[in-house]
Amino acid sequence: MTLTKPLSDLEIANRASMKPITEIAQQASIPEQAIEQYGRYKAKLDTNQIDGQPTGKVVLVTAISPTPAGEGKSTVTVGLADALHGLNSNVMVALREPSLGPVMGVKGGATGGGYAQVLPMEDINLHFTGDLHAITSANNALAAFIDNHIHQGNALNIDPRRIIWKRVMDLNDRALRKVVIGLGGPVQGVPREDGFDITVASEIMAVFCLATSLEDLKIRLSNIVIGYTYDREPVFVRQLGVEGALTLLLKEAFKPNLVQTIEGTPALIHGGPFANIAHGCNSIIATQTARQLADIVITEAGFGADLGAEKFMNIKARQGNFAPDAVVVVATIRALKMHGGVAKTELAQENVPALTQGMENLAKHVETIRAFGVEPVVALNRFITDTEAELETVLAWANNAGIRIARTNVWEEGGKGGIDLAKHVLQVLNETNEFHQLYELTESIEQKVTTIVQKVYGGKGVQFTDQAKKQMAQIEKFGWDVLPICMAKTQYSLSDQPSLLGRPEDFTITIREIIPKLGAGFLVCLTGDIMTMPGLPKQPAALRMDVAEDGSAVGLF
Repeated sequence: MTLTKPLSDLEIANRASMKPITEIAQQASIPEQAIEQYGRYKAKLDTNQIDGQPTGKVVLVTAISPTPAGEGKSTVTVGLADALHGLNSNVMVALREPSLGPVMGVKGGATGGGYAQVLPMEDINLHFTGDLHAITSANNALAAFIDNHIHQGNALNIDPRRIIWKRVMDLNDRALRKVVIGLGGPVQGVPREDGFDITVASEIMAVFCLATSLEDLKIRLSNIVIGYTYDREPVFVRQLGVEGALTLLLKEAFKPNLVQTIEGTPALIHGGPFANIAHGCNSIIATQTARQLADIVITEAGFGADLGAEKFMNIKARQGNFAPDAVVVVATIRALKMHGGVAKTELAQENVPALTQGMENLAKHVETIRAFGVEPVVALNRFITDTEAELETVLAWANNAGIRIARTNVWEEGGKGGIDLAKHVLQVLNETNEFHQLYELTESIEQKVTTIVQKVYGGKGVQFTDQAKKQMAQIEKFGWDVLPICMAKTQYSLSDQPSLLGRPEDFTITIREIIPKLGAGFLVCLTGDIMTMPGLPKQPAALRMDVAEDGSAVGLF
């Protein structure tokens, strides 16, 4: 008997039949004057040409703590939207844009998988409409303006040792984490230490995703703190006078991108901050535009509920002035067994005891969503090696705990495999919730961080390093302590130690540094060894990639 090798995501995407983007726009009731085509299957939307209030209901898709086994959050997001579309709901997807770092590295793209993908997959995962390049250019233009100001006499008295603005690139390159610039004599500039972050960690990416209009974008850019003077006073972009130029570089990128799923559901893909080092959500302007155009908007936030969902609730929803109407928590048998101590090489074997132990991680994420006043739906994302005993174990646990749960098989079946999940979500959307943020902005930094650690991570408490304490005092001096918290933490554990899987207890989170992001409007608290410029793995995904004779991609997932 000859076994048929399953098609790759790229092969499935290439075999799909796409509609012209004008048809998708018409289906979504987008006026013709709002559409700016980027070829046959992509378009940008001029949101000024779209009327109506953002009244659509928001469904947030999050997940358990990620593992190398995979959870399929983006896949479920797309499959759920297609399932609702199949049930005749007026629905739209709102996703983040992929970064070339994970695409070329190890994590992969962000367009879903199997028969639950957004298209054109190849374009979206590579350069798309150039948004990330525009953000990279704006970030590095600001860096150039800073160094030029110092070179030309330094009228603002900027201390080169206290510049916190870094250059960026949209690739993983550990060699650029710390660099020295300006070498070669007086005409080459002023020598100083510098470094690179990945583009998705740039504050401009966060600003881009949290701005509600072009004017708001310009104001936020002007509020960015780039460093401090010799007198320890903050220096803002507005003092350099370049916020207009930066906005000009971003004005086209700021328009949301319209694409489609395999089943023809309209999708907006726009902005892409990482959730372990930034706030991990697509742009507010895309989400609000989708809410103007559809009755239901399916969106996702990066990594597990401890990172992306927490920041969606406490940062994005607060700044966008809307609330999630339903939340889906994605889990797989494979990932739960890894949280129960099973090695990746042994996941195909049935192991109900390890699964039961690993379900503690799922239980914590369910508790977290409930802490925000929203009742979650668990999407048990099927995998070919799942046994009936394992599936029944999770289903029985959820039923006994009063948790809505749905078997989900959208990778293999597309929207059809998400019908049960869609019906649960529709039930939740017809109910009222008591959504609320977990902390008030007027609370102290220590109180806000402690709330996140105890209520979201399940930790015991927080420790601040001496450096973090000094930074906290400085932040309070300038009156910036009224901002929300953006935790930079490992995605693999509820704690700040990646190896502590499952549901660790009695742990303490250490805050080693606090970086004010005045443009984005939050304070980044760095924990553990979290890197703002990742490195490539020993065998990067790029080794499998190529181009066919006809110009099509090879080996892209």
